[in-house]
Amino acid sequence: MQYLSNVKSNHTHQFDEGNPLAQKKILIATILTGVMMVFEIFGGWFFNSMALLADGWHMSSHMLALGLAYFAYRMARKYSQDQRFCFGTWKIEILAGYSSAILLMVVALFMGIQSVERLFNPVNIHYNEAISIAVIGLAVNFICAWLLHDSGHHHHEHDHHHDHGHHHHDEDGHHEHDLNQKAAFLHVVADAVTSVLAIIALFAGKFFGWDFLDAVLGIVGAFLVAHWSWGLIRETGKTLLDAEMEHPVVQEIQEVIDDLDSRIVITDIHVWKVGKGKFSCILSLDVSSLNITADEVRKALSIHEEIVHVSVEINTSSRLQAAV
Repeated sequence: MQYLSNVKSNHTHQFDEGNPLAQKKILIATILTGVMMVFEIFGGWFFNSMALLADGWHMSSHMLALGLAYFAYRMARKYSQDQRFCFGTWKIEILAGYSSAILLMVVALFMGIQSVERLFNPVNIHYNEAISIAVIGLAVNFICAWLLHDSGHHHHEHDHHHDHGHHHHDEDGHHEHDLNQKAAFLHVVADAVTSVLAIIALFAGKFFGWDFLDAVLGIVGAFLVAHWSWGLIRETGKTLLDAEMEHPVVQEIQEVIDDLDSRIVITDIHVWKVGKGKFSCILSLDVSSLNITADEVRKALSIHEEIVHVSVEINTSSRLQAAV
């Protein structure tokens, strides 16, 4: 490539190994969801069940979201060695997760509006047929949830033997989720919940005459889906915007520098995520008259396996040493 012709570096630009298992499972889940979507939408329309129809439209959005997740995995792997992506292609997956979360919020809004309309304009429901389709839909959701559960849950473990006394935060830094897979899983779980609510509403309407419950539980389902989607929007958005300076790894970097020599002053630090549980950092250090090199700093930081790319700038009163 012309723009890299004069660059000589042994650094890799791909910091995340991908998730081929999740990719395969998501493809299967997409096919299953697409088949069931057709049955639920047709059944809800034909048998006049708002809860079932809402569940069917909800499932259609899930099929789109699952397809998007699969496409993101494919693109991330396809361009994994493309050096135009200076920190790898992992964020293609995060972007897909963010897009799925937005889609899920739109679905929640659609469910809420349709359910409110049905609450004030009730129609007759063919309960037996609608219940049968809803139960089949729930079974498909359980299969998809089983396929996707924990496919992308990465346990980042430190196996360091040192006496630096660093504090490791398991809750934030060592149990990293594949956010693309998590988005797909959340869509399936949300659909399973709406299926359960639809079944409850249909049984209540059939045996107790509570026809209104079909619309009421549709509204409840809409609020639940909106809540989950907002959480995913915040999580993926944080990663896309590199809002990682409150992550425990920042404190760990500061502790390493302090242990190296307490007289070193960190004048600038930037940390951002480049993979599941993987971070890159840029450090600017004022070492005064100390004989500290950038290589020594990188070696000290290497005890933290999650820090995969380090750029260090050393400032002294007499010289400026930069290493990238």
